[in-house]
Amino acid sequence: VMGLIQSLIFLLSLQLLHLIDSVVWLNENGYEDLVVAINPQVPEDVNIIRNTMNMIKNASNHLFAMTKHRFFFKSVKIIIPKTWRRNTNYSRIKTESYNQADVIIADYYLKHVDEPYTLQYEGCKVKGRYIHFPPNFLLKENLTKVYGEKGRVFVHEWAHYRWGVFDEYSSDMPFYVSEKATVKATSCPAGVTGIPVFQNCSGDICKPRSCRYDGQLYEKGCVFIPDIRQNISCSVMYMQYAHPVVEFCDQNTHNSEAPNMQNKICNHKSTWEVIMESVDFRNSTVLNTSAPPHETTFSLLQAQDRAISLVLDISGSMRMHNRIENLRIAAEQYLLHVVETSSWVAIVTFDSDAIERAPLQQITNDEARQKLVQFLPTIPSGLTNICAGIHKGLTVIANKMNTTYGSEIVLLTDGEDPSIAACFNLVKQSGTKVHTIALGPQADKNLEKLSELTGGLKLCAQDGVVPSKLIDAFTAITSGNGDISKQSIQLESEELVVQQSAWMNTTVPVDKTVGNDTSFSIAWNLSQPVFFLRDPKGKEYGSSDFKIDNSNPYTARLHIHGTAEVGDWQFYIKNVHTAAQAISVTAISRPACFNVAPVIATAHMNRANRAFNPVVVYAEVSQGFWPVLGATVTATIEKDDAVAVTLELLDNGAGADMIKNDGIYSRYFTSLQGSGRYSLKVKAHGRNAITRLSLKQNQASHNPGYRENGKIYMTAPRPESADKEIQVKLGSFSRISTGSLVVNMGDPAPIYPPCRVTDLHARIENKTIVLSWTAPGGDFDNGKADHYIIKSSENLLDLRNNFDRATSVNCSNLIPKEAGREESFEIKPESFVTENGTIMYFAIRAVDDTNLISEMSNIAQTAWFLPPKAFVPLDHQGNNNGANIAVTVPIAALCVAVACTIVNATLCFFSRKKGRLD
Repeated sequence: VMGLIQSLIFLLSLQLLHLIDSVVWLNENGYEDLVVAINPQVPEDVNIIRNTMNMIKNASNHLFAMTKHRFFFKSVKIIIPKTWRRNTNYSRIKTESYNQADVIIADYYLKHVDEPYTLQYEGCKVKGRYIHFPPNFLLKENLTKVYGEKGRVFVHEWAHYRWGVFDEYSSDMPFYVSEKATVKATSCPAGVTGIPVFQNCSGDICKPRSCRYDGQLYEKGCVFIPDIRQNISCSVMYMQYAHPVVEFCDQNTHNSEAPNMQNKICNHKSTWEVIMESVDFRNSTVLNTSAPPHETTFSLLQAQDRAISLVLDISGSMRMHNRIENLRIAAEQYLLHVVETSSWVAIVTFDSDAIERAPLQQITNDEARQKLVQFLPTIPSGLTNICAGIHKGLTVIANKMNTTYGSEIVLLTDGEDPSIAACFNLVKQSGTKVHTIALGPQADKNLEKLSELTGGLKLCAQDGVVPSKLIDAFTAITSGNGDISKQSIQLESEELVVQQSAWMNTTVPVDKTVGNDTSFSIAWNLSQPVFFLRDPKGKEYGSSDFKIDNSNPYTARLHIHGTAEVGDWQFYIKNVHTAAQAISVTAISRPACFNVAPVIATAHMNRANRAFNPVVVYAEVSQGFWPVLGATVTATIEKDDAVAVTLELLDNGAGADMIKNDGIYSRYFTSLQGSGRYSLKVKAHGRNAITRLSLKQNQASHNPGYRENGKIYMTAPRPESADKEIQVKLGSFSRISTGSLVVNMGDPAPIYPPCRVTDLHARIENKTIVLSWTAPGGDFDNGKADHYIIKSSENLLDLRNNFDRATSVNCSNLIPKEAGREESFEIKPESFVTENGTIMYFAIRAVDDTNLISEMSNIAQTAWFLPPKAFVPLDHQGNNNGANIAVTVPIAALCVAVACTIVNATLCFFSRKKGRLD
């Protein structure tokens, strides 16, 4: 064994004793190891690589200038798909992968959209998930007119991704009423000059016209056209396409009134203030150079066939709680139905020592899968030596591939190894991604460190009499190369204790995006139940159609040849045993067609970077980068020796959910039951409804046009699909996704306050101010609060900074509802002494029954006015000689006889050749 270990270490030393982590990091002001990955379904085009490199090189110079000589891009790795031709300039990947890349290059699905965006949904100052560039954005030069220079766009998206800042424009509210009762463009800074214009289009011909004034703001569809010459230098997060823009808005230039995402999510702080609070800023200094001190370097890496070593614990403790039996069933399911065809797989077992059960071999067909199954372990014994298993797992891969770069280990153990740290360095050097599965409560506490060092998945499974929990963990370990068309998708996982003579009836919907290589399995713990499966056309599959192996007499499997029928598959199961027993049902499939994106669900849990560090559960439901809206999403969280907790995850823009209708379903998990591993299983399903697909948030700003010397020049309008939801008839669908979280906490368990209200709105109805919001809970977004505190002010920043000293609104008769329900509260005008021109701001806090108080809500605005008909005229050439957009909004005195109200209005009059404003 020593000889094998020494030879392996020698081999690794030839591969460089340094693992370049796939996580980007800051090194002396320069970002190192930024990973860009090209989706395997993108057609080969070397211009994508070339243009990506040029974009990031230019972005480095812009970033350095825009951050006041502080940051730049030092080194970048670009992952080339396996589907592209080999090239001697391409190196082998290590632990980098498409799924964990900082930037991905991929097409949208269904509609032609070229808009880049950043996926971020965990709040202000929190790093995003990835930046997405469509290939056409990199290939089409004419898009520069729409989004600006590509390097500038990259800086805009990088600020989203790295520092957790948000857009300072708003497509939903491009205009607002300011504190001075004037209509202004939603911009940063507030002094951007320009003109409101409506593009009247007929076919491909568009003509600008004046925007109609709807009483408060301009009509829907009205856009702000900035002057090409501006006396401003910011902001990158408002209009990155404008050449005068060379910095972010800071405390002095920030427009705190604008109704944009930056103000809403970051509590009216400027983007530069947020960046200054980042870890990057604290770990950097201003460089006394006019340009970045280093040019950006690039490494081109290419993905290879997947190579996996299953490293399985067979120590004596695996005899307990059906562990070895459940392991065999779950690993068999993984080999038969989960791991992708063309992958290479080896099997290693370990106790006190490690043994190679099956050498690395390629899965080319079903026979190859069945052959591997025969090598799965059945008899446990001995102690636990995790490092021996890792050494052997790496050795069997290196023996076949001559390298361990880009390979994977699936490590399952239920025991402790006091010397596990001895192999941390070897794992770091190996370039191998280690996925860990902790089985039961006694698995080594340092096990997840192996995943953290290599970017592998961290999974856990509680003990059970049936193997469903372990099957869920194995099923989560799919390829990270981005080729979803070949990956398995879990449709169902259900486990019930069924009483004697009772039935367990389960519906498994197979939607039109899946159906290939579909398998159904049923497991029981005492004796075989009576069961049959009925497909959507009424065909029945009885127990004789299912396969039951002698090695696994408690599991039956059915594989559907070809493509499974679309519709509901009905499982009917009767427990004929003399006592109650546990029964589980699992269904797995693959995409129906390589060019039809399947619906997928991806779930994870995080400790939020905010007060009390609450645990938040997230589930993203999508189809080809389009968020799937209207799904029902539930999360089940389990811990050993604790009762399972089920939560409904919501996409309502309240509580833990940052943005409404973005396909991210979220919820706080407040039922922590001590330290330990918590497993997560999320089920997302839709039932016979039209599923709505909506474009992502946090996109680069679209340049609608500009005004120069009084003449307006319009760019091409945004594609219709970019502004509207797309409706897709998916029928019924169901998806399962799993994850886990390790929690270390002291006693006693934390007591949580109500969560922050994030969707407070104010409107005028019948001369009454109506506030509305989503009710928080007593513990974040669970339960209900005890009472509310509502405050008002005529100054936004005063309300933000001095909530307690602001004017109180009497809401003693308002009884909070259950979390998630809509609240509404009316405020009569006599509650305030107002004058013409008064804008009112409102904020709210919730208090629980222990007097814990939530953070202050977002700030809502309302104004009293009887508006005139206001518009900005253009001549027949689309010209306008005015210099500013601002239109004063008159504020009406609250009179009983509205017809007799005298409107005092001050308008910015714009001269025109054929007339003037009345």
